[in-house]
Amino acid sequence: MIKNTNTTAITVSHLKKTYGDVKAVEDVSFEVSEGEIFGMLGPNGAGKTTTVECITGLRHPDGGTISVLGLDPQADRDALYPVVGVQLQSSTFPDKLKVGEILDMYQSFYWNPANPEELARALGLSEKLGSYYKTLSGGQKQRLSVALALIGRPKVAVLDEMTTGLDPQARLDCWELIERTRSQGTTIILVTHYMEEAERLCDRVALIDYGRIVALDTPDGLAEKVTGGKQVRFVPSQPFDDQLLKALPEVKTVEYQGKHVKVVGSGQLVNAVILTLAQNGIEALDIQSEGATLEDAFVKLTGRHIHDDKEAQSA
Repeated sequence: MIKNTNTTAITVSHLKKTYGDVKAVEDVSFEVSEGEIFGMLGPNGAGKTTTVECITGLRHPDGGTISVLGLDPQADRDALYPVVGVQLQSSTFPDKLKVGEILDMYQSFYWNPANPEELARALGLSEKLGSYYKTLSGGQKQRLSVALALIGRPKVAVLDEMTTGLDPQARLDCWELIERTRSQGTTIILVTHYMEEAERLCDRVALIDYGRIVALDTPDGLAEKVTGGKQVRFVPSQPFDDQLLKALPEVKTVEYQGKHVKVVGSGQLVNAVILTLAQNGIEALDIQSEGATLEDAFVKLTGRHIHDDKEAQSA
């Protein structure tokens, strides 16, 4: 998924932020490549929102350094704001402003904005352009905030829990819009606690807990660290030399379990195994594929589930 680039868009080094006695961010460091969708995954209160608010200049860090497109979010705020789009967890507008008016106002802030009607259509808001803000549902307000984050065609977009409260179709529409936005060259930081969202969209994911990054890798890489790899079991239509599969770069081990063959590996393991067998006249029957998930990785690395603390407030 990630574009091949050696250009770093965002650098965060030893970031720290406290609120009184609470260490919201203890020591966070990472880099985001240009054109990457970088996920920040963790439970409420983990420090995700504080981190991105420091990245976008909305909060002043207590320690560490941040560079966004070569700019300091605090010292270079005037230069940074025109090229960074931000969707916060919550935002509000005057009740009597109409959706179309809000979009028109925001597009006026930029020299080359996106088409407001196209954004509204992509996010299912076309029929609400003439509606007052106060009449919008929570999900519609959330979609509007995503549109406003993207209307300036930002070089970097920070989206904080962008699909919270959305119905399944609206969530899919948002995902498709984000994928199109990245294809146009935008670097995206996606803050989420939805595993499926991170697995679908992100090139790499930082698992964050108690203000620290506990792991950082591709979604598949994080998941595979839990079990040592993906697994596929099948019954071959005829005997075969197991070297046929062992020679594949995706395969680590091949084991016979009665009539079943168990293969452990990584990457596109299932496709590689099935295709190789078919090319040699062998059909894989009774296929059972198993693989760890990001949820499994989070539990393994932190000892708790990502939704354990539902009452925690975002930090």
